[in-house]
Amino acid sequence: MPLDVVVVMDPIGSIRIAKDSTFAMLLEAQRRGHRLHYVMPGGLSLDAGRAGALAAPLTVRDDPSGWFELGTASQREFGAGDVVLMRTDPPVDADYINDTHILDIARLAGANVVNDPRGLRDLNEKLAALLFPQCCPPTLVSRRAAALKAFVAEHGQAVLKPLDGMGGRSIFRATAGDPNLNVILETLTASGRQLAMAQRWLPEISEGDKRILLIDGVPVDYSLARIPQGDEFRGNLAAGGRGEGRPLSERDRWIAAQVGPEMVRRGMRFVGLDVIGDWLTEVNVTSPTCIRELDAEFGLNIAGMLFDAIERGAPRTDA
Repeated sequence: MPLDVVVVMDPIGSIRIAKDSTFAMLLEAQRRGHRLHYVMPGGLSLDAGRAGALAAPLTVRDDPSGWFELGTASQREFGAGDVVLMRTDPPVDADYINDTHILDIARLAGANVVNDPRGLRDLNEKLAALLFPQCCPPTLVSRRAAALKAFVAEHGQAVLKPLDGMGGRSIFRATAGDPNLNVILETLTASGRQLAMAQRWLPEISEGDKRILLIDGVPVDYSLARIPQGDEFRGNLAAGGRGEGRPLSERDRWIAAQVGPEMVRRGMRFVGLDVIGDWLTEVNVTSPTCIRELDAEFGLNIAGMLFDAIERGAPRTDA
């Protein structure tokens, strides 16, 4: 039975289709005969307590010279039969949170929102990893520069990062005694007003920061290792890292087994785990990527796996 697939995403005209996971999902939904609707930027709304959106019919094609066509936008109300793909990139700021509240009302009206807006609000992508401390390297989250500085001194080297970044932005590698450490901490914590995270430096980053994708808590069999290039320590593809596909290790599968059931319980149907060496560093729930790279390297159809799960209608277990 055809579904109405409504996508909330960053402007479709600016995406890189060869690397865009949302685009892979749209191609798969269209291939299955589902109707696509593109929510115009800023188009979510509430009217008399009913969630809706200014949305246009969407057609996509895998062609870099012209990958989408939009029909005439009109107001539509969310309800049963709608699958809403919430795929806008961080930051998870006040506007993002407000959109999840609107999508919560859409969910209550019968729409299937992927990922569940309650989980999107609850799971900060940096802090969520710490729900599974057995999987994580030594980590400290604090506003106190002195505590963060002591952490760096204890471990010799650490990675320092904000809690709301993506794509490797504002991530620092710090060494005990670094004359820049004070200003780094001042910047990250906004002079003690904002939380920042310190994690023990993992030299295994030279072998790549692995992205493991979970669909309804089950890992895809291959990860994409994002390997730093040149004098760059960050593996993020957005920071110039090189992607290399790898089969999951036993440790990767163990981490996925630790995290997966809780993601299912919270309605997180498509999740990206970041793993360096043997250690979980982040749990990505807002707009996980790497579908297209893994599909191309291993002949997979990860979006197909996701839509198989969506069409089965697996519910959130505590709903």
